[in-house]
Amino acid sequence: MNYQTTTGQPTTGQTTNGQTIAEPAITASTTSGQGNAGLRNLAIIAHVDHGKTTLVDALLKQGHAFQERQQVGELIMDSNPLERERGITILAKNTAVTYQGVKINIIDTPGHADFSGEVERIMNMVDGCLLLVDAVEGPMPQTRYVLQQALQQGVRPLVVINKIDRPQARVPQVVELVQDLFLELATDAEELDFPILYASARQGYAVTDPAAPGRDMQPLFQAILETVPTPPGSPDGPLQMLVAALDYDNYLGPIGIGRVSRGALRSRSPVARIGRDGRARIHTLDKVFVFHGLERHEVPFAAAGNIVAVTGAGNLSIGDTISDPESPQPLPSITIEEPTVKMTFGVNTSPMMGREGEYCTSRTLHERLLRELRTNVSLRVEATAAPDEFLVSGRGELHLSILVETMRREGYEFQVSKPEPVTRLVDGRVQEPCEQLIIDTKEEFIGPLTENLAGRLGQMVDVNHDGAGNVRLEYLIPTRGLIGFRSFFLKITRGNGVNNSRFVGYEPLTGELKPNPGGVLDANGRLVPEAKEAVDRGVWLDTAHGQMNFSFDVGRRIIDQGLLPHCISTDLTIRGRLRTVHSMAEMMTRFLGLGFTLEQVVTMCTANPAKAIGEEKRLGSLAVGRQADISVFQINEGDWVVYDVLGDSLR
Repeated sequence: MNYQTTTGQPTTGQTTNGQTIAEPAITASTTSGQGNAGLRNLAIIAHVDHGKTTLVDALLKQGHAFQERQQVGELIMDSNPLERERGITILAKNTAVTYQGVKINIIDTPGHADFSGEVERIMNMVDGCLLLVDAVEGPMPQTRYVLQQALQQGVRPLVVINKIDRPQARVPQVVELVQDLFLELATDAEELDFPILYASARQGYAVTDPAAPGRDMQPLFQAILETVPTPPGSPDGPLQMLVAALDYDNYLGPIGIGRVSRGALRSRSPVARIGRDGRARIHTLDKVFVFHGLERHEVPFAAAGNIVAVTGAGNLSIGDTISDPESPQPLPSITIEEPTVKMTFGVNTSPMMGREGEYCTSRTLHERLLRELRTNVSLRVEATAAPDEFLVSGRGELHLSILVETMRREGYEFQVSKPEPVTRLVDGRVQEPCEQLIIDTKEEFIGPLTENLAGRLGQMVDVNHDGAGNVRLEYLIPTRGLIGFRSFFLKITRGNGVNNSRFVGYEPLTGELKPNPGGVLDANGRLVPEAKEAVDRGVWLDTAHGQMNFSFDVGRRIIDQGLLPHCISTDLTIRGRLRTVHSMAEMMTRFLGLGFTLEQVVTMCTANPAKAIGEEKRLGSLAVGRQADISVFQINEGDWVVYDVLGDSLR
């Protein structure tokens, strides 16, 4: 989130429906909080695509966080380019509005399960949460997860049924499902006493009765003031603040964001920074900021209950405590669930190294991954036996893919392995992560989906038909079974469906995934027949071009019963070592030196390439899944043999 930092006094806000919504005055009286009665700290939590960021847009605009003629557009909080491209929230962000003299700090959180670490780290900053539920979809897997996190932290919930203006809205059924969810997760009777409002964030209104016409967001503002408790903490005690987020400014340096739990922060005052090692290091705070709209306003001090941003506290990390230097007392660190998927990040070893990226060495790659650890609390980075490879673990495929794309855009060039589940050993047995998978699609796709999921070791838990041709399938499936499922799902359903999953726990590792059959399409869309005379480690191909193009899936055998697996991707050339062989004897000698048996060498060197691949011997450009370091021999002009395509880089 790109905030604008200001040091001036904001002006009083405009009025809405006769009520003045004043912007925060940067004075000692307001920052002290007057017993915290003038503050509310709220997190907006929901499943992905249930309308969190759109709701924040409406609250900011009707809370007059912007000037009257200021053009801010939509999805204001999704300022990251990847967030706008993918249409999802990736990072939790802070903002604030003022209603009836009460400042409401709002934290917009991600809805995708892969970024649930962002939800876990901000829950200690808020006292209430606004649980947003789609009026059509109802509670989804991530709805359960974020609500469970909120209730575990003792956060007071407020429920909003969003998108009630949609023709397919089923408000009564969704309300009943939400109540069932609370009954299942609540550990205290008070947690079952929560208000329910009905809204259309896109239309900009909220109501207490779904049958009543909507005008604006005032009912929601009022419900927030009545439901969310004032933040605890005495402004007179020793200072304590837990750093829950980090930012960086080219002028100010590292910025720590968190809630003041006790005491007060003052600019130009000494503080103690307590890291995870328990050591207290003394620093002098430079500046203290509070949030309003998309801006940070500098204040002389901020008392307990305020969500602030500070500079000058040294090399901060998430989970550090900023405390009184005379009485340094650490707060409990932030607890984040362990990652479930891992990948190997390594230096690009292809012959084309350095052509696309600026940073290509293991040193720069390692430094960038360590820097990511400071803000990405769900990530883990470990060294491997190879000095130029690092094992990176995250919460899912999307979590790691966002990191890969971010680094690529920053100019880093590297290679990655196929995603694998993070296993653990318990009582001598290997356990793997399992997830709850929920699919909403058309009934006509049940057959191919159930067949594919059975091969991925998925166990059907429930199936529900709505009577209108739609179906909801619920599965319990290993995380390794979900790797690569999204592309298959989109291809089979042709976009007529959504799938969501959430981590549910570890189960004993059992069974093998069913391999997917594959083939190769040439440039004209024709399938290359089975190469019956191809051996286990080589296949004859004939091409009229001066470079080899292949199709394969990372981690799978290239030659599997004579067939080449087909991978739908962008056309890329395999970066291979191209060697010319001047005689059949030289070729046989080289093959024997590579470890092939004499029988295999004779088979490869005597086979007829044209016969091996039938009539389709003129192959054009084929799709390739990733780059590989392979070796290619040229026998005669236009005739090629490929070997050693199952190297370590593909395992």
